[in-house]
Amino acid sequence: MEQEFHYFSPDELQQLARLEDADRANEYLYQVLEIGQDMLQSGGEVSRVEDSIRRLCLAFGAERADVFTITSSIVVTIYSHSFGALTQTRRVTGTQYDLDRLELLNQLSRRVCAEHLSLEETRQGLDAIRATPQYPFPVQLLTYALVSSSFCVFFGGSALDAIASGVIGVVLKYLDRVIRQTEANAFLSALLCSCLGGLLAGLAVRSGLGNNVDMISIGNIMLLIPGLALTNSLRDMFSGNTISGLMRFIEAILLALTIALGFAMVLALF
Repeated sequence: MEQEFHYFSPDELQQLARLEDADRANEYLYQVLEIGQDMLQSGGEVSRVEDSIRRLCLAFGAERADVFTITSSIVVTIYSHSFGALTQTRRVTGTQYDLDRLELLNQLSRRVCAEHLSLEETRQGLDAIRATPQYPFPVQLLTYALVSSSFCVFFGGSALDAIASGVIGVVLKYLDRVIRQTEANAFLSALLCSCLGGLLAGLAVRSGLGNNVDMISIGNIMLLIPGLALTNSLRDMFSGNTISGLMRFIEAILLALTIALGFAMVLALF
């Protein structure tokens, strides 16, 4: 029985090669979006994220890369004669500011562009960054205590107020960790933390463990103020990313109002 063979025409071979290149380009683009998403979630400004994604796409072989990024979404379209035009969209949820991770992601992006790392090498580099441990939780607790106490003294609080503010700062860090595990949104987390902070400040003064409710509360408020988000919003607007800048600015203002509302509701009782 004779076996039939199918011979591909030059056009069919060219089409198959184009499909293979497109599949490979999609894999590269997916990895680039992984890096961009981590940068945005770690606190990177929109202009930095867009520039990094564009450079990575060009380093991976794209002839043109168009990137549009806002605080909650990334859209990338790349083009090359070998695979045509490809588009991927990434929904970005949640933000956990980590400037150390952001710096590591910047270094990885530069390595990819300078050394033309393969897809597997890029993936391994990103996995290594994600596996990098953060500061130990006891160190974070100590930092929260020091920040609360320092701002309390800075704004005129007594030594007793500073101690109370430091202890409350440790409690707020525990609460923030529990809330993050439930994946609650930032506004609910800020409201709960501010309410608990105001309540503990009032109880500390009532029980004689502090002298001024407002001074103790100021130290705790400084832990919750979205200063980095506000700074990034102004930077985005100055760099021409008006939409993203306005979105970040409005979010930062609403978050600050939520914090103020939480403390005001509880402190009104005292």
